[in-house]
Amino acid sequence: MNARRAVVALAAAAVLAGCTTATRAGTSDDLSAGMSDGLSAGTGPSATAPAGSRAPDSPRSAPTASAATPPGTLLVADFGGDTVTFVDPRPGRDRHRLGSVRVGTAPYGLVVGDDGLAWVATAEGVAVVDTATRTRLTRIPYRTETGPATTGEYRGGGMGIALAPDGRHVYVGVNVPGRNGMLEIVDTATRKITTTVPVGRRPFDVDVSPDGTEVYATDHDSFDVTAVDTGTRETRRFEVAPYGTEGGLGSWLKPHYAVVRPADGRLLLPFEGERLVVLDPRTGKSTVERMTADTHQHGATLAPDGTLLVVGTGPILSEDRGPSLTVRAPDGSERVVPLDGPHEDVAVSEDGRTAYVTQGFTRDGYGNGITVVDLTGGRRPYEVPATARPLGIAAL
Repeated sequence: MNARRAVVALAAAAVLAGCTTATRAGTSDDLSAGMSDGLSAGTGPSATAPAGSRAPDSPRSAPTASAATPPGTLLVADFGGDTVTFVDPRPGRDRHRLGSVRVGTAPYGLVVGDDGLAWVATAEGVAVVDTATRTRLTRIPYRTETGPATTGEYRGGGMGIALAPDGRHVYVGVNVPGRNGMLEIVDTATRKITTTVPVGRRPFDVDVSPDGTEVYATDHDSFDVTAVDTGTRETRRFEVAPYGTEGGLGSWLKPHYAVVRPADGRLLLPFEGERLVVLDPRTGKSTVERMTADTHQHGATLAPDGTLLVVGTGPILSEDRGPSLTVRAPDGSERVVPLDGPHEDVAVSEDGRTAYVTQGFTRDGYGNGITVVDLTGGRRPYEVPATARPLGIAAL
């Protein structure tokens, strides 16, 4: 066992956690502030509703929005509440929060289609939001029993979520506390769950192959990736554990998020700012490339030119470095941008020049804003307010 594995295994023995402890103190944000920025909310439980409470799933008519959602707006999942929030990330705005829509308890991941519909994985089901009118159209309950709708890192319900290239299906990884998770498949035309497929424990992330023939669930607590054939629903499991699996559920050295490289269909999974696992899902074989941030890592995405962006949440060992955003060029060269406090997920602008990093974080120490990073280096990173613990993010 190398030094990192030995120390981390000892540190993790006292907790059943998948992530590092944080350095930023969590702060509460008045959820009503986002709701009063000019838009009324769709249906759903209030931010103060007791855990397990559920609201009717009937759609609601469009609110009286004062303006259309402008291009470049960000949509973020408010993991500390029950809403998604529309955020204008441009500097110098008098008002960054354009309004919020109630979607369900503790929304985690989200994905937006070319038709402008957002699909949001919550503890209660998959919410469908029209981003043009900023209204919730429906919420699709899971087939899988996950217990009462609760909040926090280990809550049951949807986590990773992805849209098929042809837009016909949405794939959501459903966490079942204490057991293996499920991949639930939504028909986007009927807005119903059509199939459930067993995957590993706590599917943090879900991705789709470029040709749409396979879906990949990154199974955090089982140290693996589950590949699901979208035609036959057959599955294959690949262990992804470059540090080994010592520590079990208490280990921090697990897979979190992945991206699929369009050029060859390989999955890129970052670990600890030290190792990038490159997994070929056709063979199950993987290689490891060096990374340089030396920090615990979570969210990842690809810019249009193939640049890999990876969020560093902060240290798990005293000698580790702080939070950061790794900007990794296709040739493997890296630039590491320091961030102020833990962050969780990242999206990139359509032109590939700007990254938007959410401060929500799955553990304590989260913030309530978004850090905007100029990938060209022409402007220092700056923060814009969001609402309650923003996690998943998409640029509209």
